[in-house]
Amino acid sequence: MSAGVRPVRHDRIGGRDLWVFDGLLDNPGMMVQALDRAPFTRTEVATPETARHRHWVNEMDLRVYGGLPISRATQAALASVLPALPLRAYRAYTNFAQYGDVLSIHTDCAPDQVEYTALWFLAREWHPDWGGETVFYDEAMDARFVVSPRPGRLVLFHGAIPHAGRPPARTCFEPRYSFAVKLEPAPAPAT
Repeated sequence: MSAGVRPVRHDRIGGRDLWVFDGLLDNPGMMVQALDRAPFTRTEVATPETARHRHWVNEMDLRVYGGLPISRATQAALASVLPALPLRAYRAYTNFAQYGDVLSIHTDCAPDQVEYTALWFLAREWHPDWGGETVFYDEAMDARFVVSPRPGRLVLFHGAIPHAGRPPARTCFEPRYSFAVKLEPAPAPAT
C-alpha cells in the first residue's frame, strides 16, 4: 500500500472489492462552495427501466479534474489497494440529491468489465440522522455494505457491484453531493 494511505474498511461482494477511505481531502468544504454555485441538470439516469426518475448531475471536464487535489487523492487511494492495475478516469461528475428524490439500484459496468468507481462524499457537515447512505447489494439484492456520506469520505469499488445512493431525510437541508469518478484500465504504453 502507498505510505500513509490506508482504507478504514474493506469488503468483498460477489468476489469484487470495495474500500472506504477517510481523511484524504484536507478541505472538502472548498469543493462544496464551488458545487453550491455550479449548474446542475436533471439528466442522469440510473437504469433504462428507471429513466423517468432523472437525477441532478454536473459533469466535469477531465482536464479540470486532473488538476484538482481530489484527483491526486483518488490516485493515492487507487495505488494503495490496486498497485498492479493502472486505471484512468473516463468520466467525472457530481450527483446532487435532496429529500424526496428517487435513487435506484444500479451497476456502473457490466459484470465482465474491469471498471472501478471512486465515489467521494462532499459536504460541510453531515449528521447520521440525515441518512443519505450509499448501500451496496449482493447478487440476491440483499443489502450487504453501507457507507455513510461523511464529508471527504471516499468509497472505491468495482463498478459491477449493485448499489444505490439514498436520498437525505426530511430533516436535512444540506445538499447530498457525491462526486463520482469512473475508472477503466489504462492502455499499455506503446513500445
